[in-house]
Amino acid sequence: MKKTLVAYFSASGVTKKIAEKLAKVANADLFEIKPAKPYTCEDLDWTNKNSRSTLEMKDLSSRPEIAEKLGNMSEYDTVFVGFPIWWYVAPTIIDTFLESYDFGGKTIIPFATSGGSGLGKTEENFRKLLGKNVTVESGKVLNRASEGEVQAWVKTLGL
Repeated sequence: MKKTLVAYFSASGVTKKIAEKLAKVANADLFEIKPAKPYTCEDLDWTNKNSRSTLEMKDLSSRPEIAEKLGNMSEYDTVFVGFPIWWYVAPTIIDTFLESYDFGGKTIIPFATSGGSGLGKTEENFRKLLGKNVTVESGKVLNRASEGEVQAWVKTLGL
């Protein structure tokens, strides 16, 4: 039996709303990727060159710790991975998540929310991190998407 997971990181709650809609229409389980140290408003101030998020995104080796790990990843065939776009890519906590599990043989589908940019090099970065044994599908930015729009996208994926 095929199982689907929607795993997401949401700094301000916007991505969480989309993840919940996606889990509903895809009949998927939901898992929040929570940082071990929650982000404050100051941490998320992208205009501050010394804010936590800015420093993490400048450092390609940055891997913010995740508060809890999903114990049953092996049960899922398809994993949607959601996040807000930071500096034209997924936040580094998503790299932490992707490097924390064996996704061999699974299909990964990114989705994002963004203040104005697309997915940038996210899919390319996912493929580099995950290797050839993982299928990375084309993702989608789902800003303020209705349940119907999310459902239409899921249908195009054959789920």
